[in-house]
Amino acid sequence: MDNEQSRYRIKGRAAGSNHAGRFERHVVAAVDDGWARDEELPVLRTQTRIEVPRRMITYNRSPDLPFDRSINPYRGCEHGCVYCFARPSHAYLGLSPGLDFETQLIARPDAPDVLRKELAAKNYAVAPIAIGTNTDPYQPIEKEHEIMRACLEVLARAGHPVAIVTKGSLIERDIDILQDMARRGLVRVGISVTTLDARLSRLMEPRAPAPARRLQVIRRLAEAAIPVRIMASPLIPALTDPELEAILAAGRDAGARHASWIMLRLPAEVSPLVQEWLAQHYPDRAERIMSRLREMHGGKSYDSQWHRRMRGEGPYAQIIAQRFDLAVKRLGLGGKAQAMRCDLFRAPVLPGAQMSLF
Repeated sequence: MDNEQSRYRIKGRAAGSNHAGRFERHVVAAVDDGWARDEELPVLRTQTRIEVPRRMITYNRSPDLPFDRSINPYRGCEHGCVYCFARPSHAYLGLSPGLDFETQLIARPDAPDVLRKELAAKNYAVAPIAIGTNTDPYQPIEKEHEIMRACLEVLARAGHPVAIVTKGSLIERDIDILQDMARRGLVRVGISVTTLDARLSRLMEPRAPAPARRLQVIRRLAEAAIPVRIMASPLIPALTDPELEAILAAGRDAGARHASWIMLRLPAEVSPLVQEWLAQHYPDRAERIMSRLREMHGGKSYDSQWHRRMRGEGPYAQIIAQRFDLAVKRLGLGGKAQAMRCDLFRAPVLPGAQMSLF
């Protein structure tokens, strides 16, 4: 994997490098041969490839997750959030979790048809499907491909419950579908707001909508009677955690009914990427941030153990949890969300299949 910075101008990207993934046997390094170049380097552009998936529903048995299945219309994410815990998944494709993750994207236009077949299987047992738990289904390329909208149409027709997490304002395009699903108790939406500081947001999540725009999304969803949650995720110690209460209050004022939070996670290749980013943009507090994270994860920058990976342990993690609990109680954001309905599900009828008489 070569260094994209030697071949392109990097504009509007969070990752500062493009190191090879952990499965690569060979690494190609760019070397300055001393020959000066007068021409201007081209800008690193986003490229999208097409993948034909064999299946769409991915199942998990993680005891610390509120869902057991999810789908992902895209691989990689142009929002380019430097902290994204999904970055290491790009290594499985032979691509870098760095710049490749935000510039070498995979679209899956056959996803709706594959999903329909899986829902129609005789042994399929309905339970809420999560979308956006890996990469954002409403990232910019969704405007062109409309894969997420097509998947929503499949789920809506089948009466299948779905939980969506996004930063993307493009979700407003699908309010017509979501509003109908909300009336039937089939949908929940979570909007992630990491900071209210537009400059900080632009540095660490360069192609995601600005914080104020995300709050506007919450407002529009709430006005359409679509249940929406404000997600203060991830919280970054000594950088964004002072904003916790303000983020929750802004979400409540915009119409959010519930709230959640997750501490910054640094699995695999994410840790060096975030540390590079901190050294470039916040060198004065980089060590303090990493020290806090190590304090919460037994001396490591990340601990993947269930029930620890999302929140961490120790005094600092406990203080954040207490602050969150007090804030949601004061703001009226506490309590469990109403369970989505599974009793409305009807398996899709595939083309050429004989319909049931009952």
